[in-house]
Amino acid sequence: MATKANDKDFLPLTVDYRENTYSAGKIPGGFFKREGRPTEKEILTSRLIDRPMRPLFPESWRNETQVNSMVLSADSDNDPDVIAVTGAAAAAYCSDLPFPTPIAAVRVGLVNGQLVANPTVAEQKTSLLNIVIAGSEDAIMMVESGALEVSEETVVEALEFGHAQVKKIVAAIKILHEQLKPKKVEVEPWPFDQAIYDTLKKTIGADLKDALNTEKHPKKESYHLVDELKAKVAEAIPEEDEEKLKLTKRAFDRLKEDIFRDEILNVRRRPDGRAFDKIRKITCEVGLLPRVHGSALFTRGETQALATLTLGTKEDQQRLDLLFAQDQHKRFMLHYNFPPFSVGEVKPVRGPGRREIGHGALAERALQSLLPPETEFPYAMRLVSDILESNGSSSMATVCGGSLAMMDAGVPLKSPCAGIAMGLVVGDNGKYAVMTDIAGAEDHYGDMDFKVAGTRAGITALQMDIKVGGISIPMMREALAQAKKARLEILDIMDATLSEARTTISAYAPRLFKLSIPTDKIRDLIGPGGKKIKSIIEATGVKIDVHEDGTVHIFATSGSGGDAALQMVRDVTASAEIGKTYLGKVVRLAEFGAFVELFPGTDGLLHISEISEQRIRDVRDELKLGDQVLVKVLSIEGNKVRLSRKALIKEAREKAQKKETASSSSGGGASAAE
Repeated sequence: MATKANDKDFLPLTVDYRENTYSAGKIPGGFFKREGRPTEKEILTSRLIDRPMRPLFPESWRNETQVNSMVLSADSDNDPDVIAVTGAAAAAYCSDLPFPTPIAAVRVGLVNGQLVANPTVAEQKTSLLNIVIAGSEDAIMMVESGALEVSEETVVEALEFGHAQVKKIVAAIKILHEQLKPKKVEVEPWPFDQAIYDTLKKTIGADLKDALNTEKHPKKESYHLVDELKAKVAEAIPEEDEEKLKLTKRAFDRLKEDIFRDEILNVRRRPDGRAFDKIRKITCEVGLLPRVHGSALFTRGETQALATLTLGTKEDQQRLDLLFAQDQHKRFMLHYNFPPFSVGEVKPVRGPGRREIGHGALAERALQSLLPPETEFPYAMRLVSDILESNGSSSMATVCGGSLAMMDAGVPLKSPCAGIAMGLVVGDNGKYAVMTDIAGAEDHYGDMDFKVAGTRAGITALQMDIKVGGISIPMMREALAQAKKARLEILDIMDATLSEARTTISAYAPRLFKLSIPTDKIRDLIGPGGKKIKSIIEATGVKIDVHEDGTVHIFATSGSGGDAALQMVRDVTASAEIGKTYLGKVVRLAEFGAFVELFPGTDGLLHISEISEQRIRDVRDELKLGDQVLVKVLSIEGNKVRLSRKALIKEAREKAQKKETASSSSGGGASAAE
């Protein structure tokens, strides 16, 4: 069966990956108790399936195509995402779809110094590397990675190791294909008129090459000149000759791409005239928004990201309803926004799309491993990147701007982090070119989009999408080395603006007051139904986080509120200690002594024999209700605290006597010397 090519300018491929909670023996959270809109994890996995599959369909295949990947049964040890990629590609290859190349995916970890294929969920937590590789028998098609500052050479070794595992899976898929022997749909290629192409090349080739020169013409002007040429060519064709108009437009687009690739591979010239390893001009600014907790504006060429950092408390952390983990919370959130005006378009602004979620996840992964431990910096952190202008790799601009914004807010990152996007153009004759800091046309017409983020010590995140096969490991090694050089250059520029985290946080951010209380006092602090802790929060305007180990974090926007809350917490949770002195209040009198309140809820008995050094007949001769009295704790037996005033009087008297004796000795010595 053959299908005619249609005129859509994109492949309408829809991928939906869904994790049914019943697969792990769970009931969904929330009010409705059923699966709703896709979670962030499901969206990211859908992209993981889409990216390596899309380039393998024939260029002229424009039929509506949908991949549904459903998790029906899942253990708690293995993440189903890589299986979903392999399963989706295997289904397409073994069906009648025009999907000619089998691919598979594998996750590679670095556990105890050894590369591991498909590490378990538990192993991933200790792995220095988490890299997903999708590829065919001959080439790697996609890479998605997070890492703990690993070297470029380690990444290359992981790619080689992972591709070897991919080949084994692909071999099994081929066996399945041979058993099924599906009859593939034949897709006619788009009709192409070589004569029209040759005529356009002869008549407007020079003008089109000039229009594509962004060194001579700025981006918007270049687009305008190209559109004018296309309109001029279309005007010369009668309106009724629709077929010729289609062929002419197709030839125009092919000529535009051929000019770009010829300039790169043969003339060795980029559209904007830069050297292949040169970065566009970069400027950085921090602290430009006075009211936010931290901000940075990062500009690279015609790409600009405004990053803002907001500090919050434990209650601001995001709760995750994951397939496996129970009650997980996320303290660091990175949200990426791509408003239409950033690329000169008019569109309604809605919620984040899959692209925005994917770009945000990549930037978040780049910075995640550099966060300070929660015990040292217990704030929740929300980083937002608003792209104000875009012409190439706004996700890597987000990494750079985000790193600066976090340091501007006083987040003590382990190290500053920067990112760069690399490109690759491969010719049929073996020629190729690796390009640093690719712009729009280089991304669109190039054969690879390779984003690398990291610190001076190593890589923290990596994402690669390849449009053609045949990209070798040596090419990747060269691209990684060139990316490292660029990353270090960017870090030098960022360091000149802000090299370390600020030592103080914004006056508008919640201040942290920290103390430890006995674990048996946590119940007293919280009170019945949370009544006690709520009363402290309402009275002082603070936020309080209580941890299981007795650590209490008090967050306040004013020093006075924090001090007041700190004292109230101490009063509620204080415990008497043997040998310590306290200023207490007499709250009850009895024939055998007085009860003295040391702290709210904690009283001790001051026996009549411990009130004074002299024997007294009646407690009321010495004390009355409401008196403030210094007492010393003699012993604690269960809830009974024994106090003494007499011991303090005796200690004070003995101390005075010693001082008087020392003074006399000193005076006598002086007289003898005279």
